[in-house]
Amino acid sequence: MTLREEAGRVTVLPRQFPTNRGGLCQKGWTAAELLDHPERLTTPLLRDPGTGELRPASWEAALDRIVTGIRAVQRGHGPDAVAVFGGGGLTNEKAYALGKFARVALRTRHIDYNGRFCMSSAAAAGLRAFGVDRGLPFPLADLGRADTLLLVGANPAETMPPLVRWLTEQRERGGRLIVVDPRVTATARLADLHLQPLPGTDLAVANALLHIALTEGWVDRAYVDTRTTGFPAVRRSVAGWWPARAEALSGVPVADLEATARALGTAERAVILTARGAEQHAKGVDTVTGFVNLALALGLPGRPGSGYGCLTGQGNGQGGREHGQKADQLPGYRRIDDPAAREHVAGVWGVPAGELPGPGVPAYRLLDSLGTPAGPKALLVFGSNPVVSAPRAARVERRLRDLDLLVVADFLLSETAALADVVLPTAQWAEEDGTMTNLEGRVLRRRALREPPPGVRTDLAVLADLAARLATPGEDGGGGGAGAASGAAARFPTDPRTVFAELRRASAGGPADYAGVSWERIDAADGVWWPCPDEDGPDTPRLFADRFATPDGRARFHPVEHRPAAEEVCPEYPLYFTTGRVLAQYQSGTQTRRVAALRRAAPSAFVELHPDLADRLGVTDGEPVRVVSRRGELRAPARLSPGIRPDTVFAPFHWGGAGRANSVTNDAVDPVSGMPEFKICAVRVERVEP
Repeated sequence: MTLREEAGRVTVLPRQFPTNRGGLCQKGWTAAELLDHPERLTTPLLRDPGTGELRPASWEAALDRIVTGIRAVQRGHGPDAVAVFGGGGLTNEKAYALGKFARVALRTRHIDYNGRFCMSSAAAAGLRAFGVDRGLPFPLADLGRADTLLLVGANPAETMPPLVRWLTEQRERGGRLIVVDPRVTATARLADLHLQPLPGTDLAVANALLHIALTEGWVDRAYVDTRTTGFPAVRRSVAGWWPARAEALSGVPVADLEATARALGTAERAVILTARGAEQHAKGVDTVTGFVNLALALGLPGRPGSGYGCLTGQGNGQGGREHGQKADQLPGYRRIDDPAAREHVAGVWGVPAGELPGPGVPAYRLLDSLGTPAGPKALLVFGSNPVVSAPRAARVERRLRDLDLLVVADFLLSETAALADVVLPTAQWAEEDGTMTNLEGRVLRRRALREPPPGVRTDLAVLADLAARLATPGEDGGGGGAGAASGAAARFPTDPRTVFAELRRASAGGPADYAGVSWERIDAADGVWWPCPDEDGPDTPRLFADRFATPDGRARFHPVEHRPAAEEVCPEYPLYFTTGRVLAQYQSGTQTRRVAALRRAAPSAFVELHPDLADRLGVTDGEPVRVVSRRGELRAPARLSPGIRPDTVFAPFHWGGAGRANSVTNDAVDPVSGMPEFKICAVRVERVEP
């Protein structure tokens, strides 16, 4: 999109860009309303120790309070007693600077981000199969060329409406769209075939589809033999996944499984896409791996118009996970425990490699450890609202309240910011330059339209101010961290172009190599695909054409077995609970709930029930109900829909308070990715008496 400002009013205008071709969703069209919103924060807030209220303060007072608190905590408990929590909506420059700030200025290993709740399972599966994680390893336009397109746990008609243009093009060409989802979503209504499995059984479906492909002779033997390893073990593992067994577990009819396998196996071009519905499970990595195995067996990855990919869920969901705000990662998608990677990045940062801390812990483990005897005592939050977005959210809220110091940088008072000791007002998207990386791995420019309001600073400026203060000895002579010892903590530029130039050097030679990506090249070409190691050389719109990013160039099959959800239904909790998005709201709703048009379209939380279930409960449409799990409850009006399974209830996760869906969700996590099991837990539904 493009922006125009006239008489102080900002208007969003369409732009004919290759990925969305001028299309925006309602959230995009209304985004400018937040720039001058009456609830916008324009001055720092400090919690008054006497009244417990947040009160306006100067930047000097706010920064002094933060640095004093950090020093006190680290003096008493060491560098790891301070943690940082980032977000997948931060620009590449800010994500990079946040990772550097944690490891150089604070010297803490404790940094992670809310993308752990979004892309981590698909990322881990992609890394172990292909050697690299890029959401779509091919241009988005390939979706329109596919003869068969399988969407697993994806609802782009509500979560990513501009993408539907490619689905429409695909079907207009005579292609077949198949959707796997427990609910009849807006996307499922577009499909030629809708598979409606029991939540948590997608892996059984994937293994059955590969079983059928093997039985019917649709496996591409030449591709498997020349471009992959590990197939014999997978062939043995799916031998027992006959369609009737998968039907008994998932509820998907054998005929639908066979029709799906046939549509994929006989297509000239086929694409398999997964999203959060398949990934937000304690076996999310294995579930994605099951669909990757299917794609590899059919010979799809690396072929134009074919392949496996995953749909990102945040504004910078791809770039946000590449440059160092993940617990185990350094810029360029390097591993923090790789000695060569540490030496390279430490050289760019001007610190000894030995001073860089080791890996931290994934997001939920980090949040759940806050304020405990062995956990961090202080937390700095940038671009996230875990009070609403984290699983078992009431417990996370208690952990945040137990901290000695909570700092939140935001432009609106989110539920997390409302708990903070210090709130810092930061710039919005139209007030700062930077880059973002879309789901194709295409690096894009974001241009500032205007300066931030008086009293508001950019995240880069906040990090630079804090780093400089931490590098300066305090009254007690303490500098706060090893950043002071190395003298590098003060070297945090505030100009995003300068930060990006440093990011390019830090990423050079890594899997996500941005060394050849300049702002000028992005402007000239409508974006540049990574990896791009040479400014004068080509970028990479399509991965895997000749080899995969593994030492021998071959993709890896991995046998994966279906296992039950972490929590099964029982007489006390007899129903399955699942969560997701609605069209007019986004993420934790901090921004979208404040836009009048979006609030009118989706004013409050609800609980979706099948009419048969509602009848058994004696609940009518619009009547308040209580959804109760072993961890907590939510209260919201019932919304009756024949499009959901009678054994399943659904609630969107955009609201806090009594309607907070994540008060109910399970905090069991995937052992590889750290992804919590958002998409299934056992609940009961109760009618709320007047």
